[in-house]
Amino acid sequence: MSRSLRLGGAALLLPLLFGLTACPPARYAADLVVYNATVYPVDSAFSKAEAFAVQDGKIVFVGTSKEVGQRYDAKEKVDAQGKFVYPGFYDAHCHFYRYALGLRDANLVETASWAAVLQKLQAHRQQNPQSAWLTGRGWDQNDWDVKQFPTKDELDRLFPDVPVFITRIDGHAALVNQKALDLAGVTARTPISGGTITRDAQGRLTGLLVDNAVDLVSAKIPEPTPAEAARLVLQAQQECVALGLTSLADAGLERAQIDRIDSLQKAGQLKLRLDAMISTTPANLAHYLKRGPYRTDRLTVNSFKVYGDGALGSRGACLLHPYQDRPNETGFLLQSVADYRKLAQQLAASKFQMNTHAIGDSANRVLLDIYGEVLQGKADRRWRIEHAQVVSRADVAKFKQYGIVPSVQPTHATSDMYWAGDRLGQERLKTAYAYKDLLNATGRVAIGSDFPVEYLNPLFGFHSAVARQDAKNFPKGGFQPENALTREEALRGMTEWAAWAAFEDDQKGTLTQGKWADFVIMEQDLMTAPAEHLRNLKVISTYIQGERVYTSR
Repeated sequence: MSRSLRLGGAALLLPLLFGLTACPPARYAADLVVYNATVYPVDSAFSKAEAFAVQDGKIVFVGTSKEVGQRYDAKEKVDAQGKFVYPGFYDAHCHFYRYALGLRDANLVETASWAAVLQKLQAHRQQNPQSAWLTGRGWDQNDWDVKQFPTKDELDRLFPDVPVFITRIDGHAALVNQKALDLAGVTARTPISGGTITRDAQGRLTGLLVDNAVDLVSAKIPEPTPAEAARLVLQAQQECVALGLTSLADAGLERAQIDRIDSLQKAGQLKLRLDAMISTTPANLAHYLKRGPYRTDRLTVNSFKVYGDGALGSRGACLLHPYQDRPNETGFLLQSVADYRKLAQQLAASKFQMNTHAIGDSANRVLLDIYGEVLQGKADRRWRIEHAQVVSRADVAKFKQYGIVPSVQPTHATSDMYWAGDRLGQERLKTAYAYKDLLNATGRVAIGSDFPVEYLNPLFGFHSAVARQDAKNFPKGGFQPENALTREEALRGMTEWAAWAAFEDDQKGTLTQGKWADFVIMEQDLMTAPAEHLRNLKVISTYIQGERVYTSR
């Protein structure tokens, strides 16, 4: 073959080779692409992106709109129109199932007086005349001009023939009428440990029950039918997703309730993901310790919820020193120290977390010391203190020393600030609601709301965490502002760190490759919006596993 022919052949091949290399890369199939957005993946660098692709419910790529458009051909494309995208919000401590069932109760939240409570109860009874019990939730005597606990006298007069049970906002106290006491067999001689059956100066029952005493009556209230419970749970779900919530840690559930949640999720009706903390009844302990942790794509059953003490508002929180406004009272633990130690030993020998409600500085100290004693340096157990509300300065370091997760609710600080000083005194108040101190000690805080004790909206907690102010943007400069979190820290606390605290960080909490595509699209940017507007920012859409479960449009 002549040299000219060989060269001619090569010349003919060159355009073909260059054509091949100039071909656009192969495009991958995706179920969903979100583009033209400001995306906060909440990755380790806290970077920003413009777009991402979703396949089989999981994030497969995050990058610029151009990169995603070149790489993926999606069945569904969402132009975010420059709006702001975050991982789905995760409430690390709430009472979702209780909230759902409470939708049938009289709503007594923000009632301004005892008279207003009675009016709401009368109206609720007129609307539900066939109900076997009259129930209500959310009253708080600290919101009234007369800040004394009410008695049952007016309930007995207005509702002599129907049992009445109304819980205080914190769920640690309830007021009942004589009919309810009679049905439960509660008298002035009924023994109680870890709670109070309140009596007046003459020894007569006032109807006020605190902590363990509440259960004496609440156990008599009929459970809803399965159909009614399912209806209420799905109604509560819609309220959650409308606020950008995609995951919840439900603090204290019975086996039957967990099974109902599991069945609703498997039926495709309950889209929300739940971390179900198990109530520590003997039956639950026997069942789950034998069975071990349980996990599906939407349900985690990996922890037991324990109650260490009561609440500060009802003076059930266990303090190292007496209450400032009740010098003869220190609150109380709900069980003996020996009982907590035995339970901790059982759980330390299992694969379950121990998540303990501890409000007062004494309760926090007792539980932290028990945790440290039984864990004996075991790595990465992620046992939790729920609330960690009043912690002695000497005990803060124990969170890191023992590897304990502080699970906090920022709105407690801005709700309680009006009266917490009355309970604690100004010096001890400085060691309360100290979220920045806890974060500095441990590197992470899981953030929740404790709804229905507080409001459902996660942005209320975000605002309280970063501004240390309430809905009225009070006080100016913030309540104990040295314990405010940055916006990045607060967002991590209600996404990445909340998932980590439940051993779910391999599945969710960030918008990064391999994680579930749970996300929320918002009208304004959480990172830059004026603090006074944070509680009112609008959720445009909420997605769980790449499926749109809420839209405002």
